[in-house]
Amino acid sequence: MFRTVELPLWALILILLFAAVTFASHFLFPSVRWFFRRRMERVVAKVNQRLDRPIEPFKLAERHDMIQRLIYDPKVTQAIVDHAREEGVPENVAFESARRYAREIVPSFSATAYFGFGTRLARWLSNRIYRVRLGHYDETAIKDIDPDATVIFVMNHRSNMDYVLVTWLAAERSALSYAVGEWARIWPLRMLIRSMGAYFIRRKSRNKLYRRVLARYVQMATEGGVTQAVFPEGGLSLDGSVQAPKLGLLSYIVNDFEPGESRDVVFVPIALNYDRVLEDRVLIEANKQGNRKFGFKVSGIFGFIFRQIRFIFTGRFHRFGYAAVSFGQPMSLTEFMNSGGKGPEAVGNALMDRIRDVLPVLPVPLVATVLLQAEGAISEDELTTRVSALIDQIAHDEGHVHLPRNSVDYAAEVGLRMLKLRKMVAVNNNAITIAPDHQDELSFYANSIKHLVH
Repeated sequence: MFRTVELPLWALILILLFAAVTFASHFLFPSVRWFFRRRMERVVAKVNQRLDRPIEPFKLAERHDMIQRLIYDPKVTQAIVDHAREEGVPENVAFESARRYAREIVPSFSATAYFGFGTRLARWLSNRIYRVRLGHYDETAIKDIDPDATVIFVMNHRSNMDYVLVTWLAAERSALSYAVGEWARIWPLRMLIRSMGAYFIRRKSRNKLYRRVLARYVQMATEGGVTQAVFPEGGLSLDGSVQAPKLGLLSYIVNDFEPGESRDVVFVPIALNYDRVLEDRVLIEANKQGNRKFGFKVSGIFGFIFRQIRFIFTGRFHRFGYAAVSFGQPMSLTEFMNSGGKGPEAVGNALMDRIRDVLPVLPVPLVATVLLQAEGAISEDELTTRVSALIDQIAHDEGHVHLPRNSVDYAAEVGLRMLKLRKMVAVNNNAITIAPDHQDELSFYANSIKHLVH
């Protein structure tokens, strides 16, 4: 028993390694998990004291547990059986596919990442890039939302800055869960996005099993009261206008809803607009090509960032004009269905109409609209006069115009200055004309308010 045993060095190292792993898995890792779990619970309790809508337990569930719950859901199980039969594969193969989809979709929410880092970064970045303004906001209507209802913010999609702006502006209300596309799955962005509570979706996938797993996750999150944010247009607007709704995520919510039996769902329409969309030229080019293949290049992105840094250090940096967010009239799904509204298409169209009604009107879209209507050279005085007339028409139709400094003259000046800085217009002897090859860009901005112009 006490004899000396000789071992090769490699065998000793393996034994010590296995012993260390066993010790960690049985004693160290559980303690570490318990420590971080307790810390997260204290953070959530503190955050919930100031939120209008506390973070729901569903959102705080362990990611592994949520994945297991999803793949063993009866509807997902039936979808696995159907998939195996249709594709002629063993059920265990179909089950592993479903597990892979669930792991891809389910987020790993961190209250510390969201409120300690995410919302602060969102506020800093928003105010660094834009002059952010809150447009129409009916505080009474928002506060009157049933506290037991699931709130879903429904937004038009102008820019990837939409995520940043709304995350910050809704930070006092609740933590939002976004559906994000394939672009956000690159490392290390994937881990950050997932920790912020977002879930990934394959927008173009037609795989029935994948769509069933995604649908059940969305439905379970809705039943669990998770506050969500969705873009019914299904992607960024290529021509700048508010698009017709695509009914993917909305159909998952509406088709599974039973008035009086399900937790009520209240949609809050949000309309966003910008004096400058960061991706405008990429979107315009994709629109010309008739596809959604965006020509983003890493070198181009870093080049843009370094130029802005250089402008900051040389004192030539200018914020990209105004960005405005308006909140429309909330829509209860129970009330909508009880009043005769049926199906995802009716819900989607009603929501997009409410978004159009409150879309903020900003200086650049105003000036772009006037220049396109002029169809030739125009003086600065005439520009201001026409901008004033356009504002009066939109205001008469109960549109929501943001007037910086409450001045029409200044609004026209700001809009023109932004277009001049980007060389979209030329000014010679007080005659303003659209610069060659820039008509599409002016149309992009004018299209954002074209439904308000007649």
